Amino acid sequence: MDLRDRSGISQIVSDPIRTPASYEAAGDLRNEYVVKITGRVTKRPDDSLNPRLPTGEVEIYADQVELLNAVRKQLPFQVSISETESVREDLRLRYRYLDLRRERMSQNLQLRHQVIKAIRRFLEDDQAFIEIETPILTRSTPEGARDYLVPSRVNPSEFYALPQSPQLFKQLLMVSGFDRYYQIARCFRDEDLRADRQPEFTQLDMEMSFMSQEEILALNEALVCHVFKQVKGIDLPTPFPRLTYAEAMERYGSDKPDTRYGLELVDVSDLMQDSGFKVFSGAVASGGIVKVLPIPGGNEAVSNVRIKPGGDLFREASEAGAKGLAYIRVREDGDIDTIGAIKDNLTEAQKQELLSRTGAQPGYLLLFGAGDAPTVNKTLDRLRQVVARELDLIDPEKINLLWITEFPMFEWNADEKRLEALHHPFTAPFPEDADDLKTARAQAYDLVFNGFEVGGGSLRIYQPEMQKQVFEAIGLSDEEAQNKFGFLLEAFEFGTPPHGGIAYGLDRWVMLLAGEESIRDAIAFPKTQQARCLLTSAPSEVDSKQLKELHISTVSKPKT
Repeated sequence: MDLRDRSGISQIVSDPIRTPASYEAAGDLRNEYVVKITGRVTKRPDDSLNPRLPTGEVEIYADQVELLNAVRKQLPFQVSISETESVREDLRLRYRYLDLRRERMSQNLQLRHQVIKAIRRFLEDDQAFIEIETPILTRSTPEGARDYLVPSRVNPSEFYALPQSPQLFKQLLMVSGFDRYYQIARCFRDEDLRADRQPEFTQLDMEMSFMSQEEILALNEALVCHVFKQVKGIDLPTPFPRLTYAEAMERYGSDKPDTRYGLELVDVSDLMQDSGFKVFSGAVASGGIVKVLPIPGGNEAVSNVRIKPGGDLFREASEAGAKGLAYIRVREDGDIDTIGAIKDNLTEAQKQELLSRTGAQPGYLLLFGAGDAPTVNKTLDRLRQVVARELDLIDPEKINLLWITEFPMFEWNADEKRLEALHHPFTAPFPEDADDLKTARAQAYDLVFNGFEVGGGSLRIYQPEMQKQVFEAIGLSDEEAQNKFGFLLEAFEFGTPPHGGIAYGLDRWVMLLAGEESIRDAIAFPKTQQARCLLTSAPSEVDSKQLKELHISTVSKPKT
């Protein structure tokens, strides 16, 4: 028999000669029965060694076998069979306690434990951080995603909010003099979900006083290296590479680029502004850009059908907001070939300059994006990732970490016709940019791991005058600022040290370390993409008496 516990599998042996007392009981055992074994550890015969198991050199002769609990229902799926068996995710989540018995999930949760253990030891033992818990029931504040609201029974018509992050409390801890704080914090965001997001998630939250950005980044590089060494046995080189936000958007069309492969974008707006191809020249004339994604070997790998309407690449571009997808193929003789009017509306000098800038050789495919900068960047970033996977350009064993720095302070919210903070409104601007906050760069930094943002932070505003200016820039009146953040502004009046911090998405970090594609496989009891728990059937209706006590009522029936 194979006996499984959290540490792995051991082989149990019972035979009528050596262990007659246990033989009959052992014969009645079935998969997933809970048992107690008393026996003797024995070296296996040479012809039965199993090098694939850590316990493959020994076996346990069972002197006694006690059945503690049997399986009384048919298993919804087999737990002990090969991990390659495909089990529907909804079934896995419905019977999560069985799914967690499987080797893959057991290892993922043990990996998560090892990551948190390494974090705690580094921060507490090596860097003198103190862990402090912050409130779960707090107040709703603007900016960011939607809050999860909790009605107050003892304060009718008033609500708590579950924290999207401990941001304000950790800044108040800096005011309090706790100059190196951290917390493994539960956070909640009522937002649309993707494979790498959850409505409730875990952050490694950190804040530090009297440290420059360079010192904060160096400390965090040491932390990340410590985790990789302790958990994966990998030595990472430092310092990590850096790109400014502007450089990342220019070269990759993304502020979280996967740099394990090339396929860098090339801006050819100046080259196309005077071209006869109106799609390109018109885009530049209206304040937009024209960019190219050069694809080596793309002529052979990507057919015209895929680029035209109805093709998969055209569909990817459309979903990113593009109205079309122009392209040029570089022929073996070095000339260019395309369908449509691009070639005929470029001068020979423009053709040669285009080939020179993109480094295009015979066999290259050039995909174009033309329009406003956000749409062009989003389109070509999306195509870049699709093409890289298809052409097998991504080394799964490669680990590329880099910092993205110098983010803009604000971005324009077209729906609300106002500026909003790109990170959050407590991020400090560069001092030299403070005279014009609307165009200022933020002293912010994100850590990117193989194309995923795993951490982000900034130096904070710590002077009330500057904080009021930022609130004003995002459209908060003095009255609104006092109503929402008066406690913070008042705290800043009592002497606040300069401070900064960072927060890591712990679930996402573990997902990447485990080589998983879904954040749900790094969490013990996750929600679905519809924010439902299939195990407990949450969310659910509640008794009308509970609603009455809370002084609230529902206006719609839940979906069945």
